[in-house]
Amino acid sequence: MRQRLPAVYIVASRRNGTLYTGVTAHLVQRIWQHREGLGGFSTRYDCKLLVWFEIHVTMESAIAREKQIKAGSRAKKLALIEADNPLWIDLWPTILDGSE
Repeated sequence: MRQRLPAVYIVASRRNGTLYTGVTAHLVQRIWQHREGLGGFSTRYDCKLLVWFEIHVTMESAIAREKQIKAGSRAKKLALIEADNPLWIDLWPTILDGSE
């Protein structure tokens, strides 16, 4: 697995629960931080489940996509998650085994 992995991601507290959308250059490291409770919003609202992510070639494209997602409605975020992950399965093992 590459060390640097620009990505946009959504973590959730539970299915249809609180959502946090973020961008990172190190997806595995950042999701580990969420899972360990290292952070602000996502820790306060217990957002630890990786329910959606999108890999980008550049950090610039990842940041642009994050802004687009954050500007959208909650309904659009739910649709994005459910299009790829209708059961809201925690995708953490997926990024650990390198099959992203």
